[in-house]
This record gives sequence, C-alpha cells and structure tokens, in this order.
Amino acid sequence: MAYLGVEGSLTGRRWVGPGVEAERQAEAMGQATGLAAPLCAVLARLGVPVAEVSAYLAPTLRDLLPDPRSLKDMEVAAERFLTAVRRRERIAVFADYDVDGGTSAALLIDWLRQMGRPATLYVPDRIDEGYGPNVPAMAALAREHDLIVCVDCGTLSLEPIAAARGADVVVLDHHLGGEVLPDCVAVVNPNRQDEDGSLAHLCAAAVVFLMLVEAGRQLRVAGASGPDLLGMLDLVALATVADVAPLKGVNRALVQQGLKVMARRDRPGLVALSDVARLEQAPSSYHLGFVLGPRVNAGGRIGQADLGARLLSCESEHEAQALAERLEALNAERREVEAAVRAAALAQAEERGLDAPLVWAAGEGWHPGVVGIVASRLKELTGRPAVVIGLEGDEGKGSGRSVAGVDLGASVQRLASEGLLIKGGGHRMAAGLTVARGRLDEAMGRLSALLERQGAGQGGAADLRVDGLLMPGAATVALIEDLERAGPFGQGAPGPRFVVPDVGISFAKQVGSGHLKLSCTDGLGARLDGICFGAFDGPLGVALTEHGGRRFHLAGRLEINQWNGRRTAQLRLEDASPA
Repeated sequence: MAYLGVEGSLTGRRWVGPGVEAERQAEAMGQATGLAAPLCAVLARLGVPVAEVSAYLAPTLRDLLPDPRSLKDMEVAAERFLTAVRRRERIAVFADYDVDGGTSAALLIDWLRQMGRPATLYVPDRIDEGYGPNVPAMAALAREHDLIVCVDCGTLSLEPIAAARGADVVVLDHHLGGEVLPDCVAVVNPNRQDEDGSLAHLCAAAVVFLMLVEAGRQLRVAGASGPDLLGMLDLVALATVADVAPLKGVNRALVQQGLKVMARRDRPGLVALSDVARLEQAPSSYHLGFVLGPRVNAGGRIGQADLGARLLSCESEHEAQALAERLEALNAERREVEAAVRAAALAQAEERGLDAPLVWAAGEGWHPGVVGIVASRLKELTGRPAVVIGLEGDEGKGSGRSVAGVDLGASVQRLASEGLLIKGGGHRMAAGLTVARGRLDEAMGRLSALLERQGAGQGGAADLRVDGLLMPGAATVALIEDLERAGPFGQGAPGPRFVVPDVGISFAKQVGSGHLKLSCTDGLGARLDGICFGAFDGPLGVALTEHGGRRFHLAGRLEINQWNGRRTAQLRLEDASPA
C-alpha cells in the first residue's frame, strides 16, 4: 500500500514507507536504547540489529579493518614495494584517470615522499590512450624505472604488463579479474576470481591503503617505522564515496574517519578544492560525491588527465590553488558538455523505452569524458542499469552504471569474452566498454538479457522510499546531528528521507537557474525552510509557487543550512503530493 496513499506524486512516483516488521523493529530499538524514533527508523531500515546499534553508530578501524594479508599477493606486493624504497630504486605509479585512481596515486606518492623517495606519476589520456595500461606507455616506463605500481587498473592488462620488460610490476586494483592474471610480481585485488569476495566492496584506494598498512607492519618487524597512515584517510574516504563503493563494513569506518581528517584541512589540494567550490562547512559524504569528486574527475574527463592526482599529492599551497582553479574551470566546461549529451541521450532512451532491463543510448561524437556521468543520470531517473556510448568511426566507447543487486561489470566482461565487445570490464556498479558500431544493437540486446536475469527492470524509479513522518517542529539541528550518527550515507546505505505531512506553503520563490526556495508551516506556529534544486525542470516548481492555498505532503532529506554563522534545519525537497 502506498505511503499516505500517494500512488502518483507530483513527479509521478509512488511513495513507499517502512514495512510492518521494520516499524516493529524500530519501536523495539527505541525502547531498548532510548534513541530518537527517527534514528531508530533509519537503523531498522538499514537492517541493524538492536544488539549491534552501539557498534554501528561508532564504527572503528580497530574493529573493522581486515588483515591485509587476507588478500592474495599482499605480503609479496608490500615486500617488493619496500625493497624498492630501501634500495632507492626508481618507482613509477601508473594510475587510472578517475577519483579512485587519483587518490590511489596520491596515497603512494605522499607515503613515498615522507620516506624521502620520489615517484613518477603516469596517468593515461582518456581519449588518446583509453583506460588502463597500454603497451607503449608501459614499455617506456620500464626503460626508466625499476618498479611500476599500477593502481585502479591493470588486472586485465596482460599484454601491456608483459611489455614492461626490465621492470617489476605490482597491481593494486579492485576491478573484476579474468581467468588469467598478468605475469607480474603481485596482483592484489579483492575481485580476483580466486578471492572469496568478502572484501569485494573495497575501492582501489582502500586496497592501496591496506598495502601501506602491510608495509607498515613489515617495517615494524624490521625495527623501523613508516608515515602516519591515519592522516591519509581523507584520500581513502574521497575515493570510497566518489567510486560509489557500498558504505558497509570497513568502508563506513574509512569514510567516517576520513571525513574527520578532511575537516582538519591539512592537505593543500583538498583545501584549495574546497575553497574554489565554496565549501564553507565540514565536509559530509554528500560533498565528497557531489562537490569534490566531480572536480577531481574533471581533468580526466575533458582536460589534462593527471590534474586530479597532482592536486591531491601536491605540497605547495600556491600550486594547489592553481590546480584547483584549473579543475574548477574544467568542471564548468564539463557541465556544459554533459548537459548537451544528457538531453540527446534521454530523448533517445525515451524513444527506445525506459522500462527495459537496460536503458541505453549512443550518439555520434558524444564526449567519452561525460558518458559515464550521463549514464548515472539515466540510472537515477529510471532505476535501471544504464549505458551511454559515444560513437566515432567504426567504434563506440561507452560507460555504464548499475543499481543495487545487479552486477554490471560481470555482465560486460562476459560480453567481451563472447566477442560481442572489443573490450570491457569494471565492477558491480560501473563498467566501461568498447564496441564495434556494427554490433551495437546486438551487444546491447545481449547485455539487457544478462541483466534481466539478475532482476534488472523489476523495480521502478516510480517508487520513492521514505523512513516515516516528521512534523516541521521536530526537524531540528539536534535531530539532524543525531541522524548523521547512522552515516555516512551513500551507495548501499541511502540517507534518511522523511515526509513532512499536510503543510501549507507560506513562501515559495524561484532562485538561481530553476531552483525553488520555500517555507512550509503546520498551522500551529512551526515552520520549516526548504530548497529544491532543479524544481522548475519538472512539475514541482510551478505547483508549489502557484499553490493557491492548497496543502501538501513534502518528501525529502534534512540538512543543516549554515548562513551568517547560524545553523538551521532545512528540507532538501525531492517530491510533493497534494494533501
């Protein structure tokens, strides 16, 4: 049954509330712990048992960090890495061009710098070289270096790694592995086929962090010490959220502790990036995913591929400021390119149908740096896996994003093994592919069938899930801070969403480029302010500004608004329905 009877909201969605069992668990949790009812509702929805509430609200690395040696090749990788440091060998870091790759590279470069050792950074150009190691680059690096560490890439790069003759190669990755691994010193990857999958949720930066933990252990055994790893958790947190890794287990602790490190503003690159983004408060997981992450990614998408990694690893405040400003400009350019591709892709996908197991679109000359973002937008809009492909010549290069419970990377890799793709790979939530133009429809049809077997297309974007009701007077800064204890929120752990029921609109005005600022009241003196971004791109803006005295149920997420030193509760409005 629809929540509050809302079968079709102003945006056409059905509202779904907690089930009877979740409500019972939340009530029992409140009685046993004394926690606020809204917090108990969120914890119950996340499936936290009553007995584990205290530990869940205060995740610690001491309790959750796995033994790095539980990953295959880890001891060998750390040992070879330390040997290079001890012998003062020439070390190169080959990194992917996204946030996970940039942070992974920055972790290694920062650690090595603190040990008095330089490292060469190499990030391939997205358009000219494509994803991962390539033969010319690896051969050239091998001529000048003794050790090449591939981060966030390399697991499937058999031929390029074989071309690195004369140098040792270590791979620290998390993308789905194939039946055969590259011939190198070590491949540390929780998604190798011979791993048990217990750490499959780690991003590459977390794998690099575990390698540095193991390196620290080996140093201590030898009577030495290494850099402070806890101070590097800001980079791991950024990668974990930006790479859409599920926020469960150790990932929660990595992000929670990393946000505390980031709030200290010790890293010049992140300080400069926060400043150009006008981030005037302590960062949350939202800021990592939607404010800082896209800016770090901008260089790899439409600019110079290594800008993000250089920013994150630089020591100079002056250099950090220059790099951050460059990335800010590129991000603005990226948004313009993305908007054009998004409009064309959405129109094509709508014509093809948005109710299939796979939503996809392909267009001539679509920039390869934005197809992944557009795929994310299509996924969010439809609640289905999405693939967007840019065509050029006889080939198309695309990127896909998946939904919870559907392993896109495995399906894309299967297509590659069947010969329907020129190449393809990734992980559960994201994948990249290259396809021959003449086999595009055949490949997408086969991918759709594979994803349907996993349940893709059975859910619906028309469902808006909420945690319960909240009156305007109950929406306070104290409650929001209480709810944040259940975070960080993100992939696999959606943030709290509540319905503010049966309220009048006391103020509503368009601000900026199509956004809505509003205030609502319960008629008893309590008021709650709200903001709805992009409200006038859909029906919400007009309906709420021209309300004519009607009352509404409002659905959204609570956040703290900071203005002129004051902190107030605010509703980030997502949907509404006439009361």
